[in-house]
Amino acid sequence: MNPSFRKPKRSLRTILIVWFFLFSVVPLAFVTGYSVVKYEKAIDNELSQRLLGNAREVSVIISDFQSGLNERRDKYIKSNSLIYHLSTSDSQSLRSQAQNWLRSEIATSLTFFNRDGKMLVSMFKDDRNEVREFIGVNNSALYLSDQNIQKMKDVDQFSFVEFGNSQKMSLIVFTKVMNNSGRHVGYIEQLIDLEKNFLDRLKRRMKLELILLRSNGQPLVATHNDFYLYKKDFFATYVLPDSNPFFELNIRNNPYGFIMYPLSWGQTNFFLALGASKLEATTVLKNVNLAFFSVVGTVILLLTIMIIFVSKTIIRPISELVEAIADMQNSDRVVEIPIKSETEIGLLTESFNQMSRNVSQARADLKRKINELEGANQELKETQSRLVHSSKMVSLGQLVAGVAHELNNPIGFIYSNMSHLRDYSNKLLGLIDIAQRTPEKLSQSIAESDLDYIREDLPKLISSCEDGARRTRDIVLGLRNFSRLEEAKLKEVDIHEAIDNTLNLLSGETKNRIQIHKDYSSLPLVLCYASQINQVFMNILTNAAQAIEGSGNIWISTKLSHLLDKEAVSVSFQDSGKGMTPEVLEKIFDPFFSTKGVGQGTGLGLSISYGIIQSHGGEIQVKSQPGIGTEFVIRLPLKPTTGS
Repeated sequence: MNPSFRKPKRSLRTILIVWFFLFSVVPLAFVTGYSVVKYEKAIDNELSQRLLGNAREVSVIISDFQSGLNERRDKYIKSNSLIYHLSTSDSQSLRSQAQNWLRSEIATSLTFFNRDGKMLVSMFKDDRNEVREFIGVNNSALYLSDQNIQKMKDVDQFSFVEFGNSQKMSLIVFTKVMNNSGRHVGYIEQLIDLEKNFLDRLKRRMKLELILLRSNGQPLVATHNDFYLYKKDFFATYVLPDSNPFFELNIRNNPYGFIMYPLSWGQTNFFLALGASKLEATTVLKNVNLAFFSVVGTVILLLTIMIIFVSKTIIRPISELVEAIADMQNSDRVVEIPIKSETEIGLLTESFNQMSRNVSQARADLKRKINELEGANQELKETQSRLVHSSKMVSLGQLVAGVAHELNNPIGFIYSNMSHLRDYSNKLLGLIDIAQRTPEKLSQSIAESDLDYIREDLPKLISSCEDGARRTRDIVLGLRNFSRLEEAKLKEVDIHEAIDNTLNLLSGETKNRIQIHKDYSSLPLVLCYASQINQVFMNILTNAAQAIEGSGNIWISTKLSHLLDKEAVSVSFQDSGKGMTPEVLEKIFDPFFSTKGVGQGTGLGLSISYGIIQSHGGEIQVKSQPGIGTEFVIRLPLKPTTGS
């Protein structure tokens, strides 16, 4: 085997296994899993419907309790004997009457109060269904709570649930008793206790587990003692309005499905939870899962046998072909492999041999072309270097021409004043000579030389010469600041000063034609290559001035900005020139692209400017509309991210 031959990153055998797995095991697993899930959902739906029917049955029982109590109550409050005994607070007679009524009552307790809320007698049924009397501690008198008395002022009866602390809840109907003349004589309280015995009877009949809960989900009465071990707020999430009424719980490792069903008694709401065992359904699901794993195991065994067969008939010849390709890559000679099959693999081998011969020939041709391209590339580099140098010379020539024009005005003005200064000097020197030799002729000479005019005009000439010299000095200083040839390293630069220096050099182009509008913000110093940044400003401002035909405006504004989460300065150059079309705008940063006439520009100014800004880690953007103008926006980080 060729030592340079490397193993593939992914094995064809592995790919085949994966594809066989995707088209056999995965569909089988999906169908089986889908069926299991659907079957489980169907079981849950059927169980939920069954539990819902049982819950409605319990709801009917509670409603029957309400109807029964109301029916008996209506009979009691019309009893003249009851009205009389309540009016006279005859506890003995009420006790006997309540005892007879309670034996045939569905209620588990009857209590009577006089009109002042004092309890006269309370009878109840004990666990053996025997009627007994409730007696307070030390035979002390018991009274209705002020809350209940207050409720009965506006109504004749109300129903509510009393939640006790001894695993029971009481359904209560409280009624005001009036005599025939409409006078209030007392109260009657009917009560049904819902205890574990009540739920156990329902459990035996329905074969369910049941829980009675408060409206906040706290269990009160349950058929199984384990429900009392849950935390008080365990069922709170199941009684919320938007919660799923069906949920699952394990009772002694036995899975149960539960529903939460709302009930009400008068003004009180509570909940009933009903649960049925899912043990049989779980057993069926286990059998289905066992069958699924058996089928999958069989498929995997068959898949293994198939892969072994495919490896011998397909993968081995392909591996030999790959090894031959590796030999061909590392050798200039023709590599051929013997044809051992008449199938598609044999045809592939024959095609490889032909390809090997073609590649060998192509390599020889390619080497010859590479040598030719290397020579052409060297010539292209030399030509490009000459073009860049030419562009620099053109820019330098334009700059020098502008500076020369600016220097010519003050120097010419100084030169024109020199003749007057020489004439005035000669006259003054002549007057001095006359004053020394013939003082008597001095007055006449002063009158002839027009000394008063000289005295008035000479300071003006000197001041004009000083202004011209100062203008010349400023131009030279601006040129030196602009070039900054001594600065070959990064330096903190005042952006505003750099812009002003550039404008000074371009004053010949803008004077009496273009009005400059500055809007400078307070900016920190920027760490950059000053001469390169000045070159960018010069290129942009020169283009802006040349884009304005006749008179116009250039607006320059600066502000603090951010670039890639770093502090930066933003400089905007906007002109009122002729603008650019979208087609031109897309190409302005391309090397050698220019809209100027032949010989007027190289098309490298903006391309070089773009490279300078990029090398400082900044960005340059441009917007333009024909007939409106162009805006360049430069963003420079306060510290460059890369070297220039």
